[in-house]
Formats: sequence, C-alpha cells, structure tokens
Amino acid sequence: MTRRPVIRADAVLVQAVIAGALSFAHLHDLAAAAGQNGWKAWAYPVSVDLLLVAAWHRLRSGGPKPAAWCWFLVALTASLGANVSTAGLLDLNAVPAWLRILVAGWPAVAFLGGTLLAHGSRKAKPSPEAVPASSGTPGAVADPTPELPAATVPAPAPPSTPAPVPPALVALAHKIANEHRARTGTAIDTTTLRARLGVPLPLAEAITTHHLT
Repeated sequence: MTRRPVIRADAVLVQAVIAGALSFAHLHDLAAAAGQNGWKAWAYPVSVDLLLVAAWHRLRSGGPKPAAWCWFLVALTASLGANVSTAGLLDLNAVPAWLRILVAGWPAVAFLGGTLLAHGSRKAKPSPEAVPASSGTPGAVADPTPELPAATVPAPAPPSTPAPVPPALVALAHKIANEHRARTGTAIDTTTLRARLGVPLPLAEAITTHHLT
C-alpha cells in the first residue's frame, strides 16, 4: 500500500506568495494607469521582480557588491513606489506626466541592469600566452625549480715524472737498504731511508718507489 505524499503549507512560503501577488497587482495597476495597456501592463511587474531577484542572487553568490546593491535598490524603489502610489495617495485617473515618463523609461533601465548583472560576474581567465615561459615558447609554463650549475668534474692529473736522482745517491740508498734488510730482515721504509740519507721527503719517496722496488 503506497502512502500519498503529505503536502504541508509553509507559513513563510504562503506569506511570500501573498506579498508577491499584491506587489504584482500594484505594479500592474500603476503601469496601466500610466498608459501601458494590454500585455505591457502585465510585463512591468515581471520586469521589476526579475531585476530584484537577479540583484539579490548576485549579492548571495559573492559577485561585485556595489553594482548588485545599486540595482537591488533601484528595483526595490520601483516596487515600493508602485505599492505606495496605489494606496490612495495618487489619483490613478490623472497620473502626472513625470510618473508617465518614469514608467515609459523603465524597460530601458531594467534591460541595462539585467544585462550588467548577467555578464558582470564573469571573470576573465588568463590566457596561456600570458603565462611567462622559461623556454620562450608561447603557452609554456615556467619551471619553478631553479637551475643549478652543472658540477665541474676535475680532469685527471697527468702521471708524475720521477725527479732525477744522482747515481751516487741511488747507490748509497741501495747500500743502506741492504744493510737494513740484513740487520732487520725487512725492507727499509721511506722515513728511515730519508733519515739515513738526509734528503727531503719527496726525494726519499722517489728513491724508494723507483729505485728500491
């Protein structure tokens, strides 16, 4: 067994419908009294209410506030003015000329306001060509990573040429090395050879490396 949906009347919605209908009727009556007959008199309240709703939607959607408030107040003034004018303060059988001018000029005002509200919220997106490119190609996105200089690999050092050693010094080094081996049973080291010969360390290393091995 299916249940029928229960329709509940919302007090706020009912109040909004009643207020909208009354405002709609007042705008129609004022437009008809100002010389707008037939369907034109019915189009005026639709135009005022739509501009009011469009401005309120712009305020709620986060668009530019000054323009939205401006057109909201314009539409609210038109709606409120029509309601007050039909309350007995104005003779609808003898509408003044200035009010006829305002009613006749309202379509142009409403069209301008609706157009600005409809197209003023579109924000231009930057084109890909406007983004700076690191390679100079249009539309390319610049790489935020900083460029690091390439590491410099040191060139291999050329093989060192042994310093020339006098033959007499080489012969003396052989004699000292032989005596050291006979006495200790091991090869003489560079430090001991340098101390026995009394020569600089590079020269002692050259003799040990190139003449005693």
